[in-house]
Amino acid sequence: MENKLILREWFERVDSEKTGNITATQLKSALAVGNLEFPLSVVQQMIRMYDSDRNGTMSFDEFVGLNKFLLKVQQAFSDLQRGRGYLVPDDVYEGLVKIGFSLDSPSFYTVCESFDQKKNGRIRLDDFISLCIFVQSARNLFNSFDTTKQGRVTLDFNQFVYCSK
Repeated sequence: MENKLILREWFERVDSEKTGNITATQLKSALAVGNLEFPLSVVQQMIRMYDSDRNGTMSFDEFVGLNKFLLKVQQAFSDLQRGRGYLVPDDVYEGLVKIGFSLDSPSFYTVCESFDQKKNGRIRLDDFISLCIFVQSARNLFNSFDTTKQGRVTLDFNQFVYCSK
């Protein structure tokens, strides 16, 4: 309960306009205060993941959901970084499994390479969070088309275009 009170206080400070919702720009600024630098597009993706009312902003309850996800990702990173401050690909794979994601090797290495900003095989916390946001968003989108819940989808061209936007 105390954690929720702290989150509420934090949320209300970020909600500078007192609308009961925070925008992507407000969330981006607040995360930057905590040394988490993300492109606006990643922060917008964070909001879309938990924006249950689809209004493009984040209510407190939606924020609580995002916070739980971010804490899970940060814990996985912390458990695996071994004092280095970064993860190597094997650690990233283990972290994804810990969080509940399972990717085959080609998918994993493609995603890992895409989020390795400096192309040096070292994934920092903000890159790992961005990678996990991407994988979770991909899972959510896939699940919306996997109506039979068999792990396979068939898309027509229009659906494919929608997915690739």
